[in-house]
Amino acid sequence: MEEQQITLQIDHHFITVPAGTTLLEAARKIGIDIPTLCHINLKGTCIKNNPASCRICVVEVEGRKNLAPACATRCTDGMVVRTSTLRVMNARKIVAELILSDHPNECLTCPKSGNCELQNLALRFNIREMPFNGGELSPRKREVTSSIVRNMDKCIFCRRCESVCNDVQTVGALGAIRRGFNTTIAPAFDKMMTDSECTYCGQCVAVCPVGALTERDHTNRLIEDLSNPDKIVIVQTAPAVRAALGEEFGLPAGTLVTGKMVYALRELGFNYVFDTDFAADLTIMEEGSEILNRLTRYLNGDRSVRLPILTSCCPAWVNFFEHQFPDMLDIPSTARSPQQMFGSIAKTYWAEKMGIPREKLVVVSIMPCLAKKYECDRDEFKTNGNPDVDYSISTRELARLIKRANIGFTLLPDSEFDNPMGVSTGAGVIFGTTGGVMEAALRSVYEIYTGHPLQNVNFEQVRGLNGVRRATIDLNGFELKVGIAHGLGNARHLLEDIRNGHNKYHVIEIMACPGGCIGGGGQPLHHGNSEVLYARANALYREDAGKPIRKSHDNPYIKTLYEEYLGKPLSEKSEKLLHTHYFNKSID
Repeated sequence: MEEQQITLQIDHHFITVPAGTTLLEAARKIGIDIPTLCHINLKGTCIKNNPASCRICVVEVEGRKNLAPACATRCTDGMVVRTSTLRVMNARKIVAELILSDHPNECLTCPKSGNCELQNLALRFNIREMPFNGGELSPRKREVTSSIVRNMDKCIFCRRCESVCNDVQTVGALGAIRRGFNTTIAPAFDKMMTDSECTYCGQCVAVCPVGALTERDHTNRLIEDLSNPDKIVIVQTAPAVRAALGEEFGLPAGTLVTGKMVYALRELGFNYVFDTDFAADLTIMEEGSEILNRLTRYLNGDRSVRLPILTSCCPAWVNFFEHQFPDMLDIPSTARSPQQMFGSIAKTYWAEKMGIPREKLVVVSIMPCLAKKYECDRDEFKTNGNPDVDYSISTRELARLIKRANIGFTLLPDSEFDNPMGVSTGAGVIFGTTGGVMEAALRSVYEIYTGHPLQNVNFEQVRGLNGVRRATIDLNGFELKVGIAHGLGNARHLLEDIRNGHNKYHVIEIMACPGGCIGGGGQPLHHGNSEVLYARANALYREDAGKPIRKSHDNPYIKTLYEEYLGKPLSEKSEKLLHTHYFNKSID
């Protein structure tokens, strides 16, 4: 059936668009920039927020008495629209002034200063005075968690966070409560986030236009540690960071900056610069062995085996199933995330080899994910109160630190990671994108299960950005059924199918954020733009393709680690250092 087309006039331009198009979409199609605040246009993804609550995007529509919100008004045939009249200009300015009248004037110390959408609008509308000053600001709750800082004094009620938390991630940790000047966005019953079902995925932080939701910054703590001569400070860098960090320095999305990043970290003063990809290879050895163990038992008739086995690399996803699927805690792999495996090995095997006391060693991670901050603080990843990974900083925090240190990032030469925990395979690199953990596992599981070398290590069928993907892998006659989901809303569908007995899979990979780690809550802000996510994913696949070794079980330093220290995958020592257990965190 042919799609109905609508012709209308916007300012002096005539345009034809499909029926159902909003005025905002139509205007942007011809290059007219209508300002927005509550609306967010997440091109190519399922993330959408257009409550038309702020009225910054108002326009004049001929024949209509009131100004119309462009983000929520559908185009009609013959419509005449004016986007830049004096009435429109004045209305937008007054709306912004009213929002600012209940907003703290803390721009100099606000974490969002320089990247704040409300601040940008104040500049755009030339707001130099506050005509509505004199009233008392509505006092609202402030909270500092291990991952996220929530300052509701700065909330402008755009409800983007509520949309992404409820509609996309289906977590339900945030919503509007109370009315009038006492309205706020908070967990149910105005609880703290630490008492809610929050997973700390950080997607709310990624879409917040102001400083109401920000990551907890650890850069000052890091500078103190780097300045302490009694500390040995080492760093690990997640695979997704190298595919996005360059964006903070004006480089195109998808520019690989691995070597420059390593050089910059040395310039900052880290004693050793390692790669989380090494620990990703280690994760495949443990998680892949779990997969093979469960499959072998199942094929030998043991029907007590819990299938599918679910990957456990993503801490936000772990939080999600602990809170919302506590009846299924025996299904996920018990393998720790690469971040935590690295920390455990660094503070045992590596520290012992180097003769460094645990209490003197500081392990820092650079992660695309805000839930990694929370993961560092989990008690099960501590020894006598000392964390395996002391703290984590995000990609954005690293960029701010590099700028603060006056390092000309784009001018830096390339540098190599330190050994032994800086050597990795292509399989470790692709952990940073949705489907990457599954593909890395398949490369090893296939060869170990069949005893035959892979002719082609690329499992194209598990790649892509579709929310849920399925594939069947031929393991020498056995059909291994795998599933991949990214975004917790998509994960919920898979988990509810399993809970209801409709399981079709042997192995499932889940990542909390859109695109996986490349779209993490700590990455340079991309607003879910699928073009940016594709570019970052392709960067990781390029690095994988250029690696001399592309299968985790072929990593020579991983082999040495098992020979010298761990024994074999799933050994007693491996179980102690590299595995974990899960908890029922459901909230009544």
